[in-house]
Amino acid sequence: MSDIHEQAMNYVYQQVLQRLLGYMTRAERTALQLLIQRLIVAAGGLEQISQFRILLPFSGGKDSAYSLALLRAAQLSICTRAPGTFNLRVATMRHSGLSSDVLGNIHRTYSALFLYDDPRVEMLVFDNQYVHAFEPDLPFSSAGREQNRTDMLLAGHLSAGEGRSTFCDSCHLNLADSLSRALTWGEGVGAVASGDPRKEQKQYITWLMRLAQGRGEHTGHWRNQTFQSVMRSLHGLAQDWREALHGEPQAIEPLTPPDKPLAPVLVPLNDLFPGRADEHWNLLTEFLEFRFDDLAFSFSESDCANPLLMAHMQGLRAQFVEHRDYADGIAGYLQHAQRQMRNKQVPARLIDQALSAYHGESRIEARRVLAAEFAQQAYGLNEAQLVCMLFSPFTDKGLGLEVFLRTCHPGMLVAVADLHRALSGQPAADQVVQWLLDISGLTLAQLQSLYGKSRVNFAAADSIIARVRAADPERRRVRSA
Repeated sequence: MSDIHEQAMNYVYQQVLQRLLGYMTRAERTALQLLIQRLIVAAGGLEQISQFRILLPFSGGKDSAYSLALLRAAQLSICTRAPGTFNLRVATMRHSGLSSDVLGNIHRTYSALFLYDDPRVEMLVFDNQYVHAFEPDLPFSSAGREQNRTDMLLAGHLSAGEGRSTFCDSCHLNLADSLSRALTWGEGVGAVASGDPRKEQKQYITWLMRLAQGRGEHTGHWRNQTFQSVMRSLHGLAQDWREALHGEPQAIEPLTPPDKPLAPVLVPLNDLFPGRADEHWNLLTEFLEFRFDDLAFSFSESDCANPLLMAHMQGLRAQFVEHRDYADGIAGYLQHAQRQMRNKQVPARLIDQALSAYHGESRIEARRVLAAEFAQQAYGLNEAQLVCMLFSPFTDKGLGLEVFLRTCHPGMLVAVADLHRALSGQPAADQVVQWLLDISGLTLAQLQSLYGKSRVNFAAADSIIARVRAADPERRRVRSA
């Protein structure tokens, strides 16, 4: 880089910093100085700061966008008092729930903070077993898409479409692999920044410890957990989960290379800065040009699930399984969504905006069409295949198959014996096999595997799927709301 170019870039960085500071309150600017001191201490002193690399797991949601803005302000501020500053690694896990709207938010945030041309910043995307530099139009790998689709379908059929078991838990456990690779990629990192409230950190680590103890691990108190122990536990749970879905141990790469010990320090942000979006609304919407994802109800931090699709599944369950109106299932999900949005301190205007999209029969129908389009785009599934999943007709030796056929496909009742033969691995007509593939979206081998498994009994918590659900802190928060 020539001296003239370097001077020009430094001028741009100073302008970015001044704009950032202009959107901060006096309290936030004071907190920023405390964050800078915290980072310098973590690095081992100002003279070591240019050798220090910080990882921020970045979902593309409003809270992680705010956290990134704070770290960028700290990074650029240190340049004004020292010859160097820390390096920043921003890592996003690619999954089917990551909509184009979320990718657009990520791109606008990176652009506003002028990250693309800064050699001190790495913007990485972890997609299945691949690592890419972020690009706003980067396609999802076929391997990653197929894994997400298969995991969702198998978990859905085993749980009869229970919302978070179907759409969330596989993805959350896969985060262990992505996070461990983000920690050790290249030269590794010295710290991980987190904007999660301490209460939520405690809840999720407690959830993890409870599950790890169920595997026979001795975890100790949640305050004593290290990144190494947390990642090891998540890694083991992910292996158990994949074995439960796929019927055999799944090969997973080691968490970290032997020459790269996983011992970064945690740099919390939540204790220094306000957590309510209303308190930094202009920074989000004006400077970062953040747009709230209508598909995500404005409360999901680009979670692995899509709340629009989860609402749709509740509507389908009401209509086909419970023989009520589709709108009844939507109404039940909206009550849950409203509680969650309030728990996450989503501004009232966004809650009203999300709920108003379902006001009236015509709007509900429009959302149904939108959800069906998303299911097809993200998972390659049509409505008939989603309904099939809700009945879980193939588990327990096809115990629920006749009810499913009688309710949804009465014309196939004459072939019920042939269907059982195909599912049990006996010879069957090609037309029968093809119907099974078409109505489920699964392969014949996967269908036969489900035929030999039992549907999850959430009351008994006798499987990893049930235990993950029973220990889920989101579920516990909803019960206490």
